[in-house]
Parts: sequence; C-alpha cells; structure tokens
Amino acid sequence: MKKSIKIQLSFMMFLEFFIWGGWFVTLGIYLPNTLRSDGGQIAMAYSTQPWGAIIAPFIIGLIADRYFNAEKILGVLHMIGAVLMYMMYQATDFDTFYPYVLGYMIAYMPTLALVNSVSFNQMKNPEKEFSFIRVWGTIGWILAGLFISFVFKWDSSQGIQDGLLKNTFMMTAAASIVLGLFSFTLPNTPPKGKGEKVSLSDILGLDALKLLKDRNFLIFFISSILICVPLAFYYQHAGQFLGEIGVENPAGKMTLGQISEVGFMLLLPFFFKKYGFKKTLLFGMFAWGARYALFAFGNTGDLFFMLVTGIALHGICYDFFFVSGQIYTDSKAGDKVKSAAQGLITLATYGIGMLVGFWVAGKIVDQNVLTDGTHSWQDVWMFPALFAIAVLVIFALLFKSEKVVYKGS
Repeated sequence: MKKSIKIQLSFMMFLEFFIWGGWFVTLGIYLPNTLRSDGGQIAMAYSTQPWGAIIAPFIIGLIADRYFNAEKILGVLHMIGAVLMYMMYQATDFDTFYPYVLGYMIAYMPTLALVNSVSFNQMKNPEKEFSFIRVWGTIGWILAGLFISFVFKWDSSQGIQDGLLKNTFMMTAAASIVLGLFSFTLPNTPPKGKGEKVSLSDILGLDALKLLKDRNFLIFFISSILICVPLAFYYQHAGQFLGEIGVENPAGKMTLGQISEVGFMLLLPFFFKKYGFKKTLLFGMFAWGARYALFAFGNTGDLFFMLVTGIALHGICYDFFFVSGQIYTDSKAGDKVKSAAQGLITLATYGIGMLVGFWVAGKIVDQNVLTDGTHSWQDVWMFPALFAIAVLVIFALLFKSEKVVYKGS
C-alpha cells in the first residue's frame, strides 16, 4: 500500500471515531443537566445506536454493495450527519432533540462498515495492515475526550452548569463536514455486488443461522446478547455517574478505557494461546462484574483509585469478550457465510442486545432516583455487576472448551 493512501485511510479512521467519541461519551451528562431528561429519555437517546445498527445492513446491502461507491456514500452520510448534529446543537428540549439523534444514528452507523470497506479494498494483506489503520480511530476517540475535558473544559463542573456541553455537537458537526468532504478524495471503492440479486436473507446474514445448530455457538450467541446489558450501563450512564458524583473532566478520564483497549488488544494473542477461547471470554465477563463493583464502592475521595481502575478495565471487558467473539465467529463460519456470520452477531449484539440493555439500564437508573434528584449509584451498579456474573456462570457451565485458531497468534 502506498504511503499516501495509508495516510488517507488513517485520517479517515481518525475522524470517523473522533466524531463518535466527540459527543456520545458526554451525552449521558448533557441530557439530564441541560435538557433535564430522565433515565427513560436517556435510554431512548442511547437506543438510537442499536436502531442504527439494525437499519445499517439495509443501507449497506441495498445501496453500498450494489449501486454506489463506498467512499461517495460515506461522504454523503457524513454531510447529512453534520446537518443533523447542528440541529441537535440547536434543540432546547428532549422532544425536539430525539428525532435528530435518531436520524443521525441511522446515518452514522452504516459508516462504520463503509470505512472498513474502503480500507480493505486497498489492502493486500488486511491481517497485517488493518490494525495499523484502525488504531487511528481509537486515537481519534481518545483525543476527542481530551479536547472536551482539558482543552475546552466543557465537562467541568462550571462548564456543565453553563451549558457548554452542547458545543460537543458543534465540534462533531464541523468534523463531520471535514470527513464528508474528505471522503470524496478517498481511493475508488466500487460496489462489489453490482447487478447481483439481493435478498433479505443476504442483508441480515440469515444464512449464518445454521451456526446456531452448534450447541457451543448457540451458548456463545445467547451469552453475547445477555452481556450487552452490562455493556449498555457503561455507555449510557458511566459519564452521568462520574459527573454527578463530582469527578472533574469525566470525558478526559474515560479515555483511559480506550487507551487500555489498545494495550489489551496487543495482549489478546497471548491469552488465546495460553488460556484458550473459553477462559479468555470468562476473564472478560469477570472484568465486567469487577468494574461495576468498583464503581459501586468507589468514590471521589480515598477510593478514587477504584473508579479509575473500573474505567481502565474497559480494555479487558471489550477486547476479551467482543473481539474474542468476532474471532470465534470467524473460526466457526465457513468461507461462504463468514460475512453473514459477522453480520448476524453484530445485529444480535449492537442491535438487539444493546436495545434491550439501554432500556433495562434506563429503568434501573429511574428506580434509584433519590429525593434530591441524584441517584443511589451503588444500587444501580450492583445490578449489572451481578448480571455479568450470572452470565459468566451460565457460560462456564454450558460452554464446552474447544480449540479456536487465532490467525494473529
């Protein structure tokens, strides 16, 4: 791959995840403090992500794979996203805000697949090349949080009080315009399925349903959906929790989770080789339970280290379960259904699993509102902690160990 193309793809990835990290992390702080939203409304806002994930395959399968170049659709979707993000900036109440965030996520979620398509189309050896491109996405997410917290100070106590968090939407809109225009300069990525007949089964990856006949894969599939309930608590309420208990610059501190994600990604081949798939997954599920217990009992005083440790565990939680799961799914699927299998597991987790998870998290948070409008966070966090351990026990008892070949090891 030419160095100039590598720089283009890296910048594309940087902006793609700078945009997501630039507003999604602090949304749980913005909604209750600026728009006076309750837990149910926060859940509705975050649930736009799984709705976008559910709709995304239709956009990719019906349009991107058959009619138009991926880089051109990427540009159009980000330009639409910039307009919707500006409308979110302008919104003064949740009823006005919600349709725009829903529209935005429907436009944004397909771009996650499109940036991968553009990248893979330029690579001769994706297994070696892709990680060096994709890591710039994580760097983009990290820098977005650092800018919000330490450059602009929008999520400081004073910044939140002054309503400055709404500026995250303007920052994201600007980045979306840049990526939208830049996308039209990206390498040509023509549709691969042009002229082919498309079925609903192809779009949703239903051909991979036959994998569920394998008992082990079925247990893994169900566990993947269930573990999304604890995951939803983190995405939806961790920022709100840190802001409410008085942690300064929560967006900046939460970037520690993405930094650890990079580190544990590098350790994943070692764990696969030494402990195998089942133990690696169990370790990831245990980390979910541990992180929420740390959140439940940590504080901003002498136990602040517990909060920091809980954030840092994000790398283990995400990599050891979700990345491991993608590798496992790839190993179980034959060549004909590899893409369908990944599409099915994505639909199940980021679609159905997160949709249920965000709803449950909103209900639990609303049930633990105190008279002064704050929350009994210890009771909130113990729910996903115990839920994750329950999933761990079910998986440990029902899943039989099997050898999984990891190409990176």
